[in-house]
Amino acid sequence: MHRTSWPLTVLLGLATLTVLVPLYVTLSMAFKTSGQSADGNAFSLPAPFNPASFAEAWTLTRFPVSFGISLAVAAIAVVLTLFLSSLAAYAIARNWSHRFFRWSMIYLLAALFLPFPVVALPQIQLTALTGLDNPFGVGILHAMFQLSFSVLLYTAYLRSIPIELEESARIDGASTWQIFWRIILPLLGPMNATVGIFAFLASWNDFMMPSLIMSDPTLQTLPVVQNIFQSQFGTNYNVAFASYLMAMAPSIIAYLFAQRWVISGVTQGAVKS
Repeated sequence: MHRTSWPLTVLLGLATLTVLVPLYVTLSMAFKTSGQSADGNAFSLPAPFNPASFAEAWTLTRFPVSFGISLAVAAIAVVLTLFLSSLAAYAIARNWSHRFFRWSMIYLLAALFLPFPVVALPQIQLTALTGLDNPFGVGILHAMFQLSFSVLLYTAYLRSIPIELEESARIDGASTWQIFWRIILPLLGPMNATVGIFAFLASWNDFMMPSLIMSDPTLQTLPVVQNIFQSQFGTNYNVAFASYLMAMAPSIIAYLFAQRWVISGVTQGAVKS
């Protein structure tokens, strides 16, 4: 007979509330009028129902332009992260007996403990000197900061793939690149989805790096543009929350589309068959 674990159920319920309550406040505030959103009661229902906040947020944030720049930055970060991390992890996982590759893994793991503010100043100077103080440069930096965690995930997952598959292909005359491209990469599907969704969310939600790196304010990403609601339009909470809701849509859609592969990728990488 299946027994319910009430402490775990209560814990999961509290964890669910930490997600649902902010989401409810965001939805209700986005559909309120300016006067109702400033009355101090964030949990009251919109009365009257006011969808005009979305049109105002669309105009103030130049939403199509900012959205396109954020999407381009995230796409660059995801593509570079998938390509570089899978190649590096494959080399490390299959050459673990060599000291160079073991130390390479330790070097990458050490980078996990390096926060962005510590290296912010030299990165600002280097991107300015090399002409990368633009969305393309931010996309590259996002990929570099995802490299350590992604290689860790890929390496754990690659160790669950039998080496006999590669040995059979090598006997048939396949090169290392052909083995990776035709055999290993298709088997990395769940982990590609896991790493891709992490890289996308980290890039899409990032505020600090693009605000410090990019010199042209007309090329700023959506989270940075939304900063106008913290000062000049500080009392228009309904417009601000409408903008936040529109910005949340791509990340929610991406996660809903890839969640099945994300879960399977994490669990398969956690154990070795």
